Amino acid sequence: MSIERTVRLSFGSASREATTHTNLSAVRSDGPVLWVAGDETATIERLVADDAAHPTGYGEETTFRLADLVDLPGDAAEEADIEGLARAGDFLWAVGSHSLRRKRIKDKHEGDKALRRLGKVSGQANRQVIVRLPVADVGGLPTLVPELTVDGARHVAAVFGVTGPDLRDLLADDEHLAPFLPIPGKDNGLDVEGIAVAGERVYLGLRGPVLRGWAVVLELRPEPDPAEPGRLLLQPFADGRPYRKHVLDLAGLGVRDLCPHGDDLLVLAGPTMDLDGPVHVFRWHRALTAETAQVVRGEQLTREVDLPFGVGDDHAEGIGLLPGDDARLLVVYDSPAPSRLDDAGGVTADVVRLPAR
Repeated sequence: MSIERTVRLSFGSASREATTHTNLSAVRSDGPVLWVAGDETATIERLVADDAAHPTGYGEETTFRLADLVDLPGDAAEEADIEGLARAGDFLWAVGSHSLRRKRIKDKHEGDKALRRLGKVSGQANRQVIVRLPVADVGGLPTLVPELTVDGARHVAAVFGVTGPDLRDLLADDEHLAPFLPIPGKDNGLDVEGIAVAGERVYLGLRGPVLRGWAVVLELRPEPDPAEPGRLLLQPFADGRPYRKHVLDLAGLGVRDLCPHGDDLLVLAGPTMDLDGPVHVFRWHRALTAETAQVVRGEQLTREVDLPFGVGDDHAEGIGLLPGDDARLLVVYDSPAPSRLDDAGGVTADVVRLPAR
């Protein structure tokens, strides 16, 4: 274990009431602020560091509603199940899980009622989006804005998955992934749980499906529609498909988050099913320079860090490099253990040291 210290994240009353602080699913640092998201809302939260160079805590929360920035396919209050954030250039990217969900059996349910709940599978429109949001400096802090002009070029907040086909539509005839589309995410169905962006490349890490032990990462090339700048279009690869598939040998685990690190991708890996662990951080060497679909194994993929997990809690869901420090990762947890929580709305995240490259 390589945990060096903890960092306290402090949330306001609205986020505590929405249980965002106990459902963290994504994190990215951005100079003096931290972008985080939970999987039960359609918002992105901004937290400000107490010390931008060596943060010990983040607070002063500001909430940004996706519906205030882009058109969403569902109701503005419907959750987007944001599972990944990426910061690149003038933009913050966010991705919904694209998953279906199966109703839970609760303690009060017995017999036929319990079985009926297990038989109910549903989807939510807002989960089916990939969003690119301009970031402007406002009062010295990175701030999400509907549009931004840089060097005379106008950039507007844009989304993929509202008009025209969404990702699930594009995968409907995929020889590997199509059979898993009707299956809920927690049952090894389609479940996007990480995003990384480098230049024109956008990588989506799939928690599921895991195919005979192989995890899947999709590579996309989204660009704004010239006729409708608020809409993202996927540029085709050489084979005519709007995505490229990579498969990774993560020892049977799925992808829980992605984080660029030089030319590499750090891959947070955990169980695809409703299990507690194991949880590791792998390094996919030279991922961001690959020009063809990859079968990633052996020396291309090294296990860097083992992370803790609890029994029914402390599920690592998001990783991000600390500002100005490419040797340390910040790790946030879904269902944090009670010891991570305090009465003032704070939750602790871990700072993990990466091995020397």
